Amino acid sequence: MRSAFLLGIFCCCRCVPGQWLSQPTAGIPRTAAGQANLSAPAPKTADGKPDLNGLWRLGVEIGVSANITTDLDSSDIQPWARDLSRHRLEDFGKEDPEITGCLPGGPRHITHGGLTKILQTPNTIAMLYEDLSYRQIFLDGRKLPADPNPNWMGYSVGHWEGDVLVVESAGFNDKTWLDFAGHPHSESLRMTERYRRRDFGHLELRVTLDDPKVYAKPWTVVADGTLAADTELLEYVCAENEKDQAHLVGRTSEEKKVIVPRATLAKYVGVYEVASANALDTRAPRNVFRITLSEDGELLLDMQGKGKIPMIPLSQTTFSPRLLGTYEFVIDKGGVASVMLVHSAEEVLRAVRKP
Repeated sequence: MRSAFLLGIFCCCRCVPGQWLSQPTAGIPRTAAGQANLSAPAPKTADGKPDLNGLWRLGVEIGVSANITTDLDSSDIQPWARDLSRHRLEDFGKEDPEITGCLPGGPRHITHGGLTKILQTPNTIAMLYEDLSYRQIFLDGRKLPADPNPNWMGYSVGHWEGDVLVVESAGFNDKTWLDFAGHPHSESLRMTERYRRRDFGHLELRVTLDDPKVYAKPWTVVADGTLAADTELLEYVCAENEKDQAHLVGRTSEEKKVIVPRATLAKYVGVYEVASANALDTRAPRNVFRITLSEDGELLLDMQGKGKIPMIPLSQTTFSPRLLGTYEFVIDKGGVASVMLVHSAEEVLRAVRKP
């Protein structure tokens, strides 16, 4: 069983979680048509703090969830970490602790939270996730442990800077991955989140990652969220992936032998677009895939201007970046790659190459 296919199933579940469940949210502002008024003013708690309570769809763009280091130079990443990420990509993430191992995502829950329920009290904020993971953020003035016992979700403390909630987290074990590309981190990783509820339905979130043992400098990603009104958390248990883990083999022996000439790869370079309401990233009216060729002759994919994920060859026309299945280039009668087919677990999206 190809783990990229399993990942496609997982991503489809996580990208639009609970969409079929209709449960009207009580006590929220409504438009004349009865819809949630997401542009209404942001609420306050009884003590005058911004009220972050609610069910939110949070997370970085899909390209960043594939490669969270997209804004770093290659030289900013320790060589052993680059090599490890490459190995994990070429194995299609068959040892991903969160996806195939059914373990908590740790840092990935912060940057790619998906459907997240925030429960806020004056001294503690809890975050609940569909996979039964949770976080506690303490607002009672305590400091982060000086020498924490590393765990999966880390330790988090927060404080208010005006209308911005600042959360500092540390104490993650080094068993989790930062993204689908398998970028590692050490137990020295620290993360800083800054939450600002811009209005009733929009939550701004900036996440800074700092791990000097692996990365030369800190960097920040955008993981904004939208209120998920009139729905509810649904339990997602990773039992099936765990059962099938023994069957995940990454690339087959034949696929590992595939070598695509640079001249062939150059034919695929271009910009491809999908105009579809059910495209990979439904936050944008069009999904844009930019295919480039690196100096060392590797095909790279970015989505919505983010990512630059290596595309691992499976044949002369089919590649996998370990994100939502496989990508197949279709050559027209003129010898031009005019279409890229995006094969996912649910459907095949047709991305047309721009002139």
